[in-house]
Amino acid sequence: MGGISIVCVVAVVSLNAEDLVERKKVERLISVFNSTFYASDNTLLVLGADEPIYLPADKDHDHHRVVFAHGFFSSALHELSHWLVAGKGRRHLEDYGYWYKPDGRSAAEQQEFEKVEVKPQAIEWILSVAAGHGFNFSADNLTGEAGVSVAFKQRVLQQAVSYLNDQRPANLSKLLAHLSKSFNRPYPESKYFVL
Repeated sequence: MGGISIVCVVAVVSLNAEDLVERKKVERLISVFNSTFYASDNTLLVLGADEPIYLPADKDHDHHRVVFAHGFFSSALHELSHWLVAGKGRRHLEDYGYWYKPDGRSAAEQQEFEKVEVKPQAIEWILSVAAGHGFNFSADNLTGEAGVSVAFKQRVLQQAVSYLNDQRPANLSKLLAHLSKSFNRPYPESKYFVL
């Protein structure tokens, strides 16, 4: 990685077998993404603390950072999905310049949230299949008025199938190929996606 040293320090009290598997998967995902996109896109996947965020290069960091929460594999996949959707222009803006209202959204606010989440969740689902990881639709609204709707799930499914069969975001095919190989999984096909 051309002079960049990445160190991940994790405080371990005791890990059960499931936690250990999750940690190993996270380490592999970080390695796959960083070895695939650091040189070409100046971007690193970084394990973070509480809140995920995308941080473009700045005076203190000469590379962009996709920061995911709590070391969760699903969080990393979701944040990578936003990175793939954003494209080069938005990757120069903190959190890609996206609108976001935190947990506790009204039904109307939830509809707006769903509009911008269809594509990232479709990609997250595809990445999950490539890595052999379970996928859950997310309303990201635990204390709000609305949860995951059937209509939202259907739109995510349609978008996933469209990405697999038609045009997809730049770099998605490359990441899928590397994930499938690294996690010893078949390359995702639309037949794997059903509600």
